[in-house]
Amino acid sequence: MKSFFRCSAVAVVLAAASPLAAQTSITGGTGGSAAVGGTSASTVGTGGTSTSPTGSTGSSIAGGGSAAAATGKAQTGSHVNQGNGPVLNSNTRAQAHDGGTFSRSQTRTKVKAGEEVGSTTRTMSHQPGSAPVKSKSTISAQ
Repeated sequence: MKSFFRCSAVAVVLAAASPLAAQTSITGGTGGSAAVGGTSASTVGTGGTSTSPTGSTGSSIAGGGSAAAATGKAQTGSHVNQGNGPVLNSNTRAQAHDGGTFSRSQTRTKVKAGEEVGSTTRTMSHQPGSAPVKSKSTISAQ
């Protein structure tokens, strides 16, 4: 029997400041997927914050995921909330399993208005008789 394991993660950070105007922007996010034996799971999270020349800030955040299993069960969940002060949080999970074979992915993203964007994605896949395959991707932009 052939076994195929796949895990991947990616991180993206963009920061821009215009010398002509005092507006600054920070954006970033991570995402990843895991797949093995007829199961797959993927998540992504992204966020951004911008400060105008007058000092006003605006922020956004998003997260999403998907999971699939050929004959087993799959589930996803995403939650976004406002933390203490000017902070936005996102937590997205996806997992699929078919007996002892499973794939899972989780992405957590945090945006602190006008200051920082951070995101971490963890993935894992496992098939009985084999070692788990894991990956982690993290960014932090200020």
